[in-house]
Amino acid sequence: MNFERRKVINRDGIIEELNIEKIREKLERACEGLEVNMVELESKIDSIYEENITTQKIQASLINSAVAMTTFEESDWSYVAGRLLMMEAEREVYHARGFSYNDFPKMIKKMIELGLYDNRLATYTDEELQELASFIVVDRDMVYDYAGANMLVNRYLIRYDGKSYELPQEVFMAISMMLSLNEEKVKTSNNKKSRIEIAKEFYDALSLRKLSLATPILANLRIPNGNLSSCFITAIDDNIESIFYNIDSIAKISKNGGGVGVNVSRIRAKGSMVNGYYNASGGVVPWIRIINDTAVAVNQQGRRAGAVTVALDTWHLDIETFLELQTENGDQRGKAYDIYPQVVCSNLFMKRVKNNETWTLVDPYEVRKIYGVELCELYGYEFEELYEKIEKDNNIKIKKVLNAKDLFKSIMKTQLETGMPYIFYKDRANEMNHNSHMGMIGNGNLCMESFSNFKPTVDFIEDENGNTSIRKSEMGEIHTCNLISMNLAELTQEEIEKYVALAVRALDNTIDLTVTPLKESNKHNLLYRTVGVGAMGLADYLAREYMIYEESVNEIDELFERIAIYAIKASALLSKERGSYKAFKGSKWDQGLFFGKTNEWYQKNSKFKDEWNEAFYLVQAHGLRNGELTAIAPNTSTSLLMGSTASVIPTFSRFFIEKNQRGATPRTVKHLKDRAWFYPEFKNVNPITYVKIMAKIGSWVSQGVSMELLFDLNKDIKAKDIYDTLITAWEEGCKSVYYIRTIQKNTNNIADKEECESCSG
Repeated sequence: MNFERRKVINRDGIIEELNIEKIREKLERACEGLEVNMVELESKIDSIYEENITTQKIQASLINSAVAMTTFEESDWSYVAGRLLMMEAEREVYHARGFSYNDFPKMIKKMIELGLYDNRLATYTDEELQELASFIVVDRDMVYDYAGANMLVNRYLIRYDGKSYELPQEVFMAISMMLSLNEEKVKTSNNKKSRIEIAKEFYDALSLRKLSLATPILANLRIPNGNLSSCFITAIDDNIESIFYNIDSIAKISKNGGGVGVNVSRIRAKGSMVNGYYNASGGVVPWIRIINDTAVAVNQQGRRAGAVTVALDTWHLDIETFLELQTENGDQRGKAYDIYPQVVCSNLFMKRVKNNETWTLVDPYEVRKIYGVELCELYGYEFEELYEKIEKDNNIKIKKVLNAKDLFKSIMKTQLETGMPYIFYKDRANEMNHNSHMGMIGNGNLCMESFSNFKPTVDFIEDENGNTSIRKSEMGEIHTCNLISMNLAELTQEEIEKYVALAVRALDNTIDLTVTPLKESNKHNLLYRTVGVGAMGLADYLAREYMIYEESVNEIDELFERIAIYAIKASALLSKERGSYKAFKGSKWDQGLFFGKTNEWYQKNSKFKDEWNEAFYLVQAHGLRNGELTAIAPNTSTSLLMGSTASVIPTFSRFFIEKNQRGATPRTVKHLKDRAWFYPEFKNVNPITYVKIMAKIGSWVSQGVSMELLFDLNKDIKAKDIYDTLITAWEEGCKSVYYIRTIQKNTNNIADKEECESCSG
């Protein structure tokens, strides 16, 4: 190979000779243990003829070459590109701050001094920092393919003065130190571990990619005043004070990187009465447009626009105009293209749809005025009894009767056109609500997997005290949840219990480490201590075990039953150590009703009788630390970091090149080389079978499952097929439906919309 004495410019701006030996050493490290021919990449250097090229450009050229060489047959080149990118990141950090991985204590102190790290990390002593430094395994940087390395380096490493200022393993250790802040400083008994021991457990879980943190935790946990919660749901009451109070709340949540759910079903309909005048109300759409503009204006720390899902019950008189919020036809003054619509469906509505019966749309203000109740706060028998009474009441002046199936068809039509609205099966969620003694669940969150009780702040009063104005209100509750996901692609059967327990502990610790943007959110956090342990990499897990997705219903069912048991046991043991959540007394957990079933049922029907016995005993003896335990997020982005398939859905494709404005990124499944055919692609999985699998998983999840649906319009897909899938989801007990994605005719392109990353953990 002809490497003439070429001149290059190093990072310090000094011209020097190209050191081919150094480059060869890097290539050898990048290619070690992979099925690639290093000479092929080395030969690319010969094509770099630019005079006085920078060493940084040479490295970038090699990375791009490795990316371009990635194919289905030679997918390991993606790992070569990832390793080269990690090495380049390490070199950038070295030049930015003067040292690399060799002085962890110095790095922690420097980051605190610059205001980049939380001051609470300064409570660790020099001896503790030295011990923690000894746990860091630098070679764990080398496990990432290009997609994962690119995301970690360019999105999550803290930058200072425009340059990367920390390294991946330092990130994982700093986060682990934060997660362990409130643990015991020293070992007090044989059963209790010190915070250093627990920090090491957290570090190993994160750096070995056994556990995946949701974006707010991964991005914010080590920085000062970082919000750690992913999901928030609030409700707007039917008055101007509540509307603009919630606009302010949405802005604060968006500013801090959270995804927001907003229930607008209490707001009076278009044409309703205002101050005694009929036809004075503009309905929900004008307020939704303000929410839409707020989400755009208050971006998430400059990274992206805020993300809000707005929910409306199907009985609301404005439901038809609500369905047109994002369609291309119609008056543009009634559009809101930057929010994510969600329809709330009761069992009664779904029965009427199935039976092809009529459905009545009503105004919540008129119902409240005549009956003194909020219709959206009712569910089950109580809702059905009142709703059927309202339908027959001639005193209800503002109503519209239509065919329930026609309304459902309108929902489906909009879904095919825009991917939304999401669907929230309200009764299904509330039937499984372990904290129904404290309230009800009105709708789902932004990714449709996290939900619990919430209610609006009401009764706003403004008092004066000299020149000071004091606003008082009766504080409501904002659903708040912190998320983490187990990476099933990296976990063996024997490891699952250990890492479920570690995930529960980590999330419970985050509740005490964060102050959320709103008082109602803090109230909810302390009342319910809601956490969401999820899962990703199910498709990888099944492929590793030589199982086919559609043929493994029982195995998947048993896997998530075990996860449910382990989460309950872990939270009960935490309760023994720290005390139960405040609302535990009177909950279904307290009553011995887990996932709608008694221990007697489990003893007769479950394969895991002894494990359930232990779980029921621990909760009876010690209570439960967390009111909600599990939630399965979409993990669309963070699954790239984990090198796994997203969430619990089948893979969209075994191998493809993702192209966007930033370039091309190879995407490949973990076991492509030896188990490719154990990865059925999503478009080839029967939707009905898929929905039944999601229902099985969801029956063991205390919150919900972010369930996407995919329909390939190149196949003989009829409207009835989509209808049957959605009806089956409701009948099987699914609590929600996330995106409806379609592969357009004569293409392989999936109709898509950018989504929130707050839940992607």
